[in-house]
Amino acid sequence: MTNEQTAVKATYFSIIGNALLAIIKGLAGFFGNSYALTADAIESTTDIFSSFLVLFGIKYSNRPADENHPYGHGRAEPLITFLVVGFLITSATIIAYESINNIGTPHELPKPWTLIVLGTIIIWKEYSFRLVMKRSMESNSSSLKADAWHHRSDAITSVAAFIGISIALFLGKGYESADDWAALFASGFIFYNSYLIFRPALGEIMDEHLNEDLITAIREVAQQVDGIVNTEKCFIRKAGMKYHVELHAIVNSAITVKEGHELAHLLKDTLREEIPELGHVLIHIEPTEY
Repeated sequence: MTNEQTAVKATYFSIIGNALLAIIKGLAGFFGNSYALTADAIESTTDIFSSFLVLFGIKYSNRPADENHPYGHGRAEPLITFLVVGFLITSATIIAYESINNIGTPHELPKPWTLIVLGTIIIWKEYSFRLVMKRSMESNSSSLKADAWHHRSDAITSVAAFIGISIALFLGKGYESADDWAALFASGFIFYNSYLIFRPALGEIMDEHLNEDLITAIREVAQQVDGIVNTEKCFIRKAGMKYHVELHAIVNSAITVKEGHELAHLLKDTLREEIPELGHVLIHIEPTEY
């Protein structure tokens, strides 16, 4: 299975799961008198749309290079991640606003059975986070990683709702707003998570140096190629699920230009074979000083 297929399959999993959970949470929140659950439903609804954005981003970013995009379309993926963060911030703002309004408004205690619903949701969302995060690591997808964090933030908001409802039910009348305070706390966590998702995507757009482990692996593979004496500069930029590399390789100064050219091609082919996530590889040949 290719990286794109892995990411697409995980995204469909997110879309279907979030759609079902949005319905379950919405109904449970309405009939169970729990705004924390209703807030959860709002987040799951925005998650559906953000997952569709992730799906579009994955498919678009994996389009082949063309005349106008010689390095491919991979940079579309972090741009989609920014939109996903926008959805997260929007949902957090709505939840915070409604929570503040509800804190000062008298309402009934949540129903006890809502805790069963929340417990099930927490387990499912944590499982979803771990599954999608694993797929994001396998496919090198930043937008899929953002989608995974949607699941984790959803699990945290559900934990907050569980605590709030438990406090309201245990302490009884006068503590109905504990449910709303839980939703407000959850919105703050979503804002924080939004930053954690946004920061790596910004680094990708800005070609920030974040790939030391990959550079080490590239140097190790390069020195296994017969004729490559050593390596010098190694620059990496991530675009979508691929890493584009510029590597300076040192070769014997006595060899011909033709031999140096052939070595560069051999090194490039070896790197792409040994490290499949590499995209464009540019080899610059440097002569030894002796």
